[in-house]
Amino acid sequence: MPGWQIALIMMVGYLVIALIVGVMAGRGRDGSSLDEFAVAGGKLSLFVMWFLMGGAVFSAFSFLGAPGWAYSKGAPSLYIIAYTAFAILPWYIIGPKIGKIGKKNRFYTISAFLKGRYNSPVLAILIGVIALFASVQYLATQMSGMALIFDVMTEGRIPFWLGALISYGIVVIYVATGGLRAAAWSDVFQGLLMIIVSWVVGLSIVHQLHGGTTEMFAKIVKETPAFLQIGKEGSNMGTVAYSTTILVSVIGFLMWPHLFTKSYASNSRTIKKTVLAYPIFALFLVPLLLVGFAAVGVVDSEKIANPDQILPYLITTIMNLPGWVYGLVGAGALAAAMSTADAITHSASLEVTDGVIKNIWKNISDKNTLLIMRLGVFVIGALSYYITVFGGQGLVALLLGAYGSIVQFAPAVYSALYWRRATAPGVISGLIVGTIVNYYFQLVATTTPFEIHAGILGLIANIVVMVIVCYATKPQLEAAKNYVDAA
Repeated sequence: MPGWQIALIMMVGYLVIALIVGVMAGRGRDGSSLDEFAVAGGKLSLFVMWFLMGGAVFSAFSFLGAPGWAYSKGAPSLYIIAYTAFAILPWYIIGPKIGKIGKKNRFYTISAFLKGRYNSPVLAILIGVIALFASVQYLATQMSGMALIFDVMTEGRIPFWLGALISYGIVVIYVATGGLRAAAWSDVFQGLLMIIVSWVVGLSIVHQLHGGTTEMFAKIVKETPAFLQIGKEGSNMGTVAYSTTILVSVIGFLMWPHLFTKSYASNSRTIKKTVLAYPIFALFLVPLLLVGFAAVGVVDSEKIANPDQILPYLITTIMNLPGWVYGLVGAGALAAAMSTADAITHSASLEVTDGVIKNIWKNISDKNTLLIMRLGVFVIGALSYYITVFGGQGLVALLLGAYGSIVQFAPAVYSALYWRRATAPGVISGLIVGTIVNYYFQLVATTTPFEIHAGILGLIANIVVMVIVCYATKPQLEAAKNYVDAA
């Protein structure tokens, strides 16, 4: 049997198992409960939370974008390790506080959290709309990764549009039926798979191509020393661009709705333990980055459509490995993409419903809210699928672009928790200005000043405008007291 057929059978088998795990996870629970669908009743354990947070972060860009950046940009790709090491640390402090406020007021989303602090439906709607656009952009990275895997592993027999449709269709089904608990238990299964696959396959590739990491890096240093440097002449990324890329990722990390809302899904003790255990999950990125470095000097860049294809190209073309390895790598990459896609799809539906729908349609019942959230999963899935099929950016570029808009939530969130003088007009003004600046430098301008990431430029403008307007408007001291004084 040809290798691509074995790979296809294994990947389809994986999708079937993922669907069964996701659907079964929601059975035996109160499917009509809004609390259950949104935050799994607020009772997720450390074991499940660890995989949920890890799976929600390590995604298609880990299996495809990370090796692609290592292959095309060299040392700057290490930004991925840098930000994953630090980005979750603030959750140790703000997570329990957000969780306590959320459970007291029955919040499920960042929109509701900020509306409660600033008493502004307009702000909630704005948050919901921005979260939708950023989430769709993030989802496009996951579906692009799923489609690439099917396309390359089957040697072009499963077209891009069909690969994305099949794999993401599975995600939409189990998220719509089982909510957060379905996503969480699917991530446990998917997380175990991608950790095993990344280490086994990643180190095998390095060993077969170069004999080991020492020989590999020695060869790169000898032939292209600038490739392992940041900001030096000949480097693919300057120091400012590298530093601000890390910065926007670190600040924006917990502002993603699918991560922020996990503060409501467990208790303070579990949140703190998850923060301490989380870096262990990040270790699975190391062999994937090594794969990208291993391809330097081995793969002709003209032979691949874009760097994101470097891992599957090595497996199917350069290494000449058996079909079951194709399938294993394909399943691992699908697991990485799906474990993030389910969390984002779920949270995006919550944000749009909580932030936009509920502030337009007043006094909506829990039953109708839950129905809209389930339907929202399908609508958001369709929008993301459209962007995926007709878009053309690389996975990491899409991800960093999405971070640029989502990081604009940070001033509003931290001010809600720690600055009594913050006001709704100030937060709204800053958010609008920051978002406009970010998208201008992403979509209109060809360059940014000093190579600063567009999201950081937007964040600077956001903070300046917010502070000025806050001091020019009347403070909301009572609402501020309830948040700032929360234990």
